Amino acid sequence: MWKIGERPAESSDNFPQVIPADFPEWEEKMNKWGSKLLDAVFQVAEMTAIGMGVDKTTFTRHMDGGAHLLAPTGSDLVQNDVGAIFAGFHYDIAFLTIHGKARYPGLYVWTRDNKRIQVKVPEGCLLLQSGKTFEHITGGYIHAGFHEVIYTDETKAARDRALEEGRSTWRVSSTMFTHFRYNVNCSPLPELCHLYNQEDAKQYAGMTAFDILMTELDATNMVSH
Repeated sequence: MWKIGERPAESSDNFPQVIPADFPEWEEKMNKWGSKLLDAVFQVAEMTAIGMGVDKTTFTRHMDGGAHLLAPTGSDLVQNDVGAIFAGFHYDIAFLTIHGKARYPGLYVWTRDNKRIQVKVPEGCLLLQSGKTFEHITGGYIHAGFHEVIYTDETKAARDRALEEGRSTWRVSSTMFTHFRYNVNCSPLPELCHLYNQEDAKQYAGMTAFDILMTELDATNMVSH
C-alpha cells in the first residue's frame, strides 16, 4: 500500500514508503495517480454533502491527514481458474473507496435490497463505494457497500482473448481507500438528523475514525492482543 497525502506527526501509521527496486518511476506514478483519485473523492464528497442539504465541506474537512492508501492488487489468471476467490464477500472500513477500471471482469456488488450485480465500469470512469466510516457519520443513512471479486467464466473468456492477442493475463485493480483523520469523532452528524432514524443511529455514537478501524480489524482477527 502506498500512502497518499500527509499524516499528522502523532499518528500511528507513519511507516516508511516501500519503493520496489525494479520500478524506478514507482513513486512518481503512484503519487500522481493517487492524487488524482483523492481529488475525485473530494469532489464526490462535496457533491454528496450538497445533495444532503449541508455545507459542502461537511465530509472533506475530516479528510485532511486521513490515512489514504493507494492499494493496487494483481491476480494471476493463468495460475488461478474459474471459482477462485480474489476478495471474499466484505465491506470496506474506509470513508470512500475509489477504483479505476480493472483489466478483467469479476467484481460484484450488492444493492441495498440485497441484489447481487456485476460491476461494469465504462471507459474513462471511476467507481466509488461507501465504507463503514461513512455509514457511521451518516447514522446509517449511507450503508457500507458489500462486494466481492471472483474468477468467473466471463473472466476466463477475457483471459483467453488476451492470451491470443499477447496481452497481460493479470487482473489488476487500482484501488484507493480514503479515510477521515484518526481522531475525527464519527458519531452521526446532528445536521444530518433529517436523514437518519434517531433510534438506529445510537449504535454509531461515540467512536472516532481510529476506533472504527480497530473495532473492524479486531472483528476479523487482524489485531494482535
